Amino acid sequence: MFTGIVEPATVRSIRPTGQGHRLTLALPSARWRPTVGESLAVNGACLTVTGRRGPLVRCDVIPETWRRTNFARLRPGSRVHVERPMQFADRVHGHFVQGHVDGTGTVLGRGRRGEEVWLSIRVPAAMRRWLLPKGSLAVDGVSLTIVAVQGGTVRVDLIPHTLRHSTLGQRRPGELVNLEGDYLLKWASLWMLPHRKGVVSRR
Repeated sequence: MFTGIVEPATVRSIRPTGQGHRLTLALPSARWRPTVGESLAVNGACLTVTGRRGPLVRCDVIPETWRRTNFARLRPGSRVHVERPMQFADRVHGHFVQGHVDGTGTVLGRGRRGEEVWLSIRVPAAMRRWLLPKGSLAVDGVSLTIVAVQGGTVRVDLIPHTLRHSTLGQRRPGELVNLEGDYLLKWASLWMLPHRKGVVSRR
């Protein structure tokens, strides 16, 4: 489980393997010392650290994760968001983020209002039942509050702190971002919407 409070890292390499792809990252600083087997959220996707050497970590990306994320667009030098798992003894500063990316959204527009930057993002149809003004949405792993919903499009605002500590302020129309819907709304929709009959087996 994560909170959506991220830091930037740099992609060193990404290459195909027999079982998917191998991603090597340069972590933000020396204080990041994840152990092999630990979870690491990368652009909002929960991966397992399979190797570490100094500031570099290696993670394997299975085909399912590759299909659901924007990882295919990463190149050496790309900046990504990383987050270590939360500890339940700590305060939760963001939202509940599982690291299970539901799909990719397309940036439709961006603009500035004072010190804030806003993004409008088209959300896949399967995720739209989880969209709610003031609800949460993880965008490339960053925990954000939905400001407005219009059809399948949401608007999120990026405060100066988010602009300084993430790459979202650099997103341009047409780019893909990883999305994870509100964890609590998923559970609510499971029990309140008709589609739950196909999800929950009754005995």
